[in-house]
Amino acid sequence: MLSLSFKFFMAALTLGLFAACKSNPHKAEKIETELSKEQALNGQEKIGIKDGNMIVQKKVQMNEELRRLQYEVYELEDRVYGNRKYGSKGLYGALKSCREQIVSKKFGGDGKLIWTEPVDRVTDKEDEFNIGIDEKDKIVAVSEEFLKDRIGRFAKYKQTLLKRQDEYEEKLEICDADLKAKKESQSSAANN
Repeated sequence: MLSLSFKFFMAALTLGLFAACKSNPHKAEKIETELSKEQALNGQEKIGIKDGNMIVQKKVQMNEELRRLQYEVYELEDRVYGNRKYGSKGLYGALKSCREQIVSKKFGGDGKLIWTEPVDRVTDKEDEFNIGIDEKDKIVAVSEEFLKDRIGRFAKYKQTLLKRQDEYEEKLEICDADLKAKKESQSSAANN
């Protein structure tokens, strides 16, 4: 489920993208954030009056917002596909293990693994580096991307991963139910 603040952020970003289409969307624009009769609502939100209108304003530092979004996406991807570095299997690995048990001869299967779709990590993007010498005569590799493009890319990753998470949770529930039924069937057959 998308948090309300994320929905608000994406709506603001979308509106900003449409407004910025008139000019270069990657140019930094001056944004008026001053409110009269300002009152704090929470850490990032406040209410006040702007141009005679009562508004709720949310103001975030983009470095923090991008860091939060990237962290959310990487965490979500680890939840879906696991993390080799830390030895976690994720939903994908749990589904694969369940399917291995279901087809095992112990539970009346033929031992042939049920096909599981290949791992498809969405964040595996190779950065394109320009290699050269910087202004301090150091050999460096630099990768650059427009901020709005990166935010949009990670927002798309998040949507894709949330959908995959739902799909794998459902497949895993079905597999677990099948496995439980096989175990119960085997147990009742052994008791008779």
